[in-house]
Amino acid sequence: MLVSTKGRYALRMMLQLAESNDGPVRIRDVADAQGISAKYLEQIMIVLKGAGFVESIRGPKGGYCLAEPADQITVGSIIRAMEGELSISCVRTGGNSCPHSKGCKTLKLWTMVDDAVCGIIDNISLKDMADWDGTTRLLLTDSL
Repeated sequence: MLVSTKGRYALRMMLQLAESNDGPVRIRDVADAQGISAKYLEQIMIVLKGAGFVESIRGPKGGYCLAEPADQITVGSIIRAMEGELSISCVRTGGNSCPHSKGCKTLKLWTMVDDAVCGIIDNISLKDMADWDGTTRLLLTDSL
């Protein structure tokens, strides 16, 4: 599984919105803080808005804010909005795309890896990430 820059930047932008206590955030401010092109963030924001994750507020003090509480938005949902369905290999397609899936001895391994990755990203919210202090190492058991 490869998460593109679009998926990674969307997560960074959503996290900045979750951490904002000053009301709506302008794309230019996110771009400056994250070192990302404002034009690129505008394209990402269109997808996030279409997925119902963000709302836009017009006016001189306008910008973007989360459409739902940060504890209701998971990392997995953001990445899927940007990337589509996630899968390590043929696991999510039911193994039907691979001619070797019937009797494949590696399918169980890939299913376990896929389930572990999805189990983590689907159980970590933006609030969880905003609460991380960045100094402690996250243990796998902390997220499950």
